Amino acid sequence: MTTKIFRKACLFLSLTLSVSFLQLYAQKSSTAKITVDVGTPGHTISPTLFGIFFEDINLSADGGLYAELIRNRSFEDADTLQYWKFMGANNKSTANIIKANVNSQPLVPPLNPYNRKSLFIDFEGSFKLENNGYWGIHVVSGERYLFKLAACAVGGLKTPLQVKIVSADGNVLASGEISSITSEWKYYPLVLTASGSSSNARLEISGSGNGKLFLDMVSLIPEKTWKNSGLRIDLAESINALKPTFLRFPGGCWVEGEDLAHMNNWKKTIGNVDTRTPLWNIWGYNATHSLGYHEYLQLSEDLGAEPLFCINAGISHREVVPMDQMGQWIQDALDAIEYANGPVTSVWGSIRAKNGHPAPFNLKYLEIGNENGMAPYAERWELFVKAIHDKYPDIVLIANEWAGGHPKNPKPQIVDEHYYSNPDWFIWNSNKYDSYDRNGSKIFVGEYAVTSGTGNGNLRGAIGEAAWMTGMERNSDIVVMAAYAPLFCHAKHKAWPVNLINFDNNRWFGIPSYYVQQMFATNQGTVNLPVNIDYAPNVEMPRSSGCIGLGTWLNSAEFKDLEVTAPNGKVLFKPDFTKIDETWKNTPSSEWSAANGILKQSAISPNTTIYMGDTLWTDYTIKVKARKIEGENGFQIYFHNKNRGERTRWDLGGFTNSVNMLEVGLITESMPYNVEPGRWYDVKIELRGTSVKAYLDGKLIQEVSADESLKVKGLCSSASRDDKTGDIILKIVNVTGKSVKTQIDLKGADLLTGNGSAIVLTSASPFDENTLDEPTKVSPKTDNFKFSWKKLTRSFPGNSLTVLRLTTKK
Repeated sequence: MTTKIFRKACLFLSLTLSVSFLQLYAQKSSTAKITVDVGTPGHTISPTLFGIFFEDINLSADGGLYAELIRNRSFEDADTLQYWKFMGANNKSTANIIKANVNSQPLVPPLNPYNRKSLFIDFEGSFKLENNGYWGIHVVSGERYLFKLAACAVGGLKTPLQVKIVSADGNVLASGEISSITSEWKYYPLVLTASGSSSNARLEISGSGNGKLFLDMVSLIPEKTWKNSGLRIDLAESINALKPTFLRFPGGCWVEGEDLAHMNNWKKTIGNVDTRTPLWNIWGYNATHSLGYHEYLQLSEDLGAEPLFCINAGISHREVVPMDQMGQWIQDALDAIEYANGPVTSVWGSIRAKNGHPAPFNLKYLEIGNENGMAPYAERWELFVKAIHDKYPDIVLIANEWAGGHPKNPKPQIVDEHYYSNPDWFIWNSNKYDSYDRNGSKIFVGEYAVTSGTGNGNLRGAIGEAAWMTGMERNSDIVVMAAYAPLFCHAKHKAWPVNLINFDNNRWFGIPSYYVQQMFATNQGTVNLPVNIDYAPNVEMPRSSGCIGLGTWLNSAEFKDLEVTAPNGKVLFKPDFTKIDETWKNTPSSEWSAANGILKQSAISPNTTIYMGDTLWTDYTIKVKARKIEGENGFQIYFHNKNRGERTRWDLGGFTNSVNMLEVGLITESMPYNVEPGRWYDVKIELRGTSVKAYLDGKLIQEVSADESLKVKGLCSSASRDDKTGDIILKIVNVTGKSVKTQIDLKGADLLTGNGSAIVLTSASPFDENTLDEPTKVSPKTDNFKFSWKKLTRSFPGNSLTVLRLTTKK
């Protein structure tokens, strides 16, 4: 996943969903025709085609899939009492975070060398400590909750501590007592049984008398978790229902980190949870690593999915490890494989056994890096491949496809491509892999989703993805793995615009895309059947349009003399940059200011963009002067931006100031380039139809264009046969806004029973969404039907995905 938000092959054209964008023209025939060549089966469908990708983003782990109910349980999140509330009688009691070094001889040493902070309560009289978890603690009447805390007190504590779960209106739902706290660190457990239910409860710890008390690792977890794994049952079931064939983890940008000090290091995520080093997450919160490398492997096993571990390649967002220092990174990869697969007599295999899993996890897939590219990645890729395949030749290694390419030496077995865009982009590119080179590396579409023009995740976005997925399934001899991203999002902490599964502390819902994923994964055949579509209404390519934007990435920059003109020379936009106009929209992480004719972005943060102008602009020319002030990269000029979130752009000095990238959908033109700090550059971008020309200091240096006559059929389809059941399975996506009557010809099908079922995902409006209050507003409906002989006629609703299963006399 990426903090380089949408820094991917994004938009073929900057599109948004609008009825006007889907211009249909009538065909000579009013009935479409789908021919399935049942008698001439094609390739075997990849058994790992549809899986899932878990990254700790949007509070997916802590506060999400991991069932812990207490936030900041080990007091490591900050140097102040974050997410806790302390009250002491008569202002004579205090509570402070203590950060101790085991070698500094503090009053009380830390719980362990890895968990350095604790809460010190110096009290006279009564005190109370409260935590309401992640926006309220959810408890259910009659259920048991496992509480424990680590505590010690100077000279011991004579009076007991009271532990309660209290509802928002003050009713005590469960209580217990901890006594005889000694001067040495010790865990004190309780079992609390809820006498009532609440979704907004809090934990209270109280005491009285006099004492100097230290607390750490305050935990409250439901006794019942999914497969006794410590996972929240409903959220674990939500991904289990997707029947994933693999699980990619732990990222995403979480693998890289903004810098190497904040990358995900698997060795620090195993063992007892109180010895796991917490780390500030790239997505804006502290991660406890309670879901660590071992738990991800265990989750894969429990799901019946192949684990796919993504490991740092010696590259973060800001840093690259020197080649002569790569030994530790290579060794970490080798050790990760040994931990997963090694015998109990091996060093890391013995640690796995100690952690509760003597049998190997059988890790087969290892991805080297995330969204890394260019020469630094290629040379490190070579190091990893040689070292790993020398020792573990059967491990399948996956390379990144990034910055317009992937490593060529050694040739990757699989390359990981990422796509984020709008619904129409996925529709127009649903046939991308039909003509793909069969002699190249296999493809893992490791991250893809409609992220713009889809609200919070509406039906239209799901239909765009479904069209794309038919293309992946038709070409599953090449596309061997694919995963939607991101997987989870806490409703109160949304760091990514569209997410598959959304939840609060006791509810969840899947966006319509969730059901698309489920319908494909649970109706995957064994062998591909050739399919052809005739007479379907065509969808014409919409006119490209959108506003402009200026941006930076982990650096500051200035812009001046901006002018946008029409082809006839008419000035469309020419701000004086004396102030920020209220109509301009900027990303939250940015710091924009305007004065004396200069627009400046000062924040050294990712994704610092400001959008301006008219979203209806089509053909125009952008002229602007830009200069880098300080930081990692250069600057970006955005164009044809319909939703102020899409990324058709010219990225100058990207990838640690090493390359210029003109990004227009699947087309990405790259060239080596370094932007000099302090120098003003004259930038011009000329947009005509589907042609984009980029000029620097008066010279044309990059250019892309697309076929203006591009049309796609209004129906997309894939077909397969399930060798276990004998069923013939068709997936039909109607991307138009109207019902399409269709004749289906099952060529060479001799054993049909005449019985079939249809699973249909559609809704009254393409803009319909699911919510916590209406979780299944857009969800599939199933009906059974009968048909005669080898042909059947059926109408497919506008904006729909239909899965037909036709039974045979196997």
